[in-house]
Amino acid sequence: MPDDHSAHRPAPYPLAAIDPRTAGFAAKPLENLDRLIREHIDQGHYPGAQVALARHGKLALFKTYGDARIEPAQVAATDRTIWLMFSQTKVLTMAGIWALVEEGRLSFTDRVSDHLPEFSARGKSEITIHQVATHQGGFPSSNITRAAWLDHKKMREEVSDFSLEWTPGSAMAYHGRSAHTTMAMIMEAVTGQDFRDVIRDKVIAPLGLSDDIFVGVPPEQHDRCADMYYPSGNEMPYDNSADLRSAGLPHGGGFATARGMAAFYQMMLAGGRLGEARIFSPRLVAYVTRNHTGEAADQTMGGIPMHRGLGPHSRGLSDRIRGLGSIANPATFGHGGAGTSYSWADPSSGVSFTYLTNKVAPDPWHSTRLDRISNLVHAAID
Repeated sequence: MPDDHSAHRPAPYPLAAIDPRTAGFAAKPLENLDRLIREHIDQGHYPGAQVALARHGKLALFKTYGDARIEPAQVAATDRTIWLMFSQTKVLTMAGIWALVEEGRLSFTDRVSDHLPEFSARGKSEITIHQVATHQGGFPSSNITRAAWLDHKKMREEVSDFSLEWTPGSAMAYHGRSAHTTMAMIMEAVTGQDFRDVIRDKVIAPLGLSDDIFVGVPPEQHDRCADMYYPSGNEMPYDNSADLRSAGLPHGGGFATARGMAAFYQMMLAGGRLGEARIFSPRLVAYVTRNHTGEAADQTMGGIPMHRGLGPHSRGLSDRIRGLGSIANPATFGHGGAGTSYSWADPSSGVSFTYLTNKVAPDPWHSTRLDRISNLVHAAID
């Protein structure tokens, strides 16, 4: 990843601010949202948080709470704090793939091995990009080592050596750390560029969000990163190191502000356009956000039908859902980050919402709080 970012100076944030009531939001549910987040912080559930709410191309709410770091010294979070998004990054990685599809350099029906011939190893020659993107590839437990975070030659070798656990296409199980590293290596094979540069140059920068969303945080921006905290005994292999921040792990290493992700989802609601920038076609957006997996149960999500798209997932009509809010319109789509966050967009109202925190919370508390947080926003929509 190039160290010189002078050619990628951030444009002004693309959404104009508007009062929530003018944007059509009821005051009381948003007051309850504010109260609930403050209670969570006071009760020690997480040190800090940030939320953003947008509608019809305008930013109606952007608020930061609590602390970005609590040790060795307390550091308050600010509106410029960027937060580790974990698996929300997957949608940004897929956006890099979407861009290559729209350029005619890929098809979702391509086999992975068409672009990574060595991926054919261990019986994987017929797996398609579509199967991997919808978590039906058959290698859900695979992962890359830390040694491959910044060594993309090694990353490609390790991805190619992933082992099958079941016949591709025969089941759906969340490929938490394997599907999107595969996508990153496809991007690099097709373009000859670092996948982080592809995502930045084709998606983030054209939208005017290069000061708000990072898949690979440049060193001069590391001091903006909130530290991530974990329950004792539940630490994940993602620390607060410079390596993690720089790596931009395609499955879970992106950083962003809440307003950045709310704007990204506004682009999705507008059919691939944000202001004057048109980066995707309406048909592409419709295709990647629709339900490609029906009511199939996700074997790693407690049997919940996740209604997978090619990046985000959608609410659907199931009783049991994840993160998007139980009272959400069925067409609402988005993605979450492990024990911490969610972003979603509601095509029926033009609303997008992002909620970011900096401590991983276990279930059932995590899923319960996400449902309450999202439901308060849905309840505010007039």
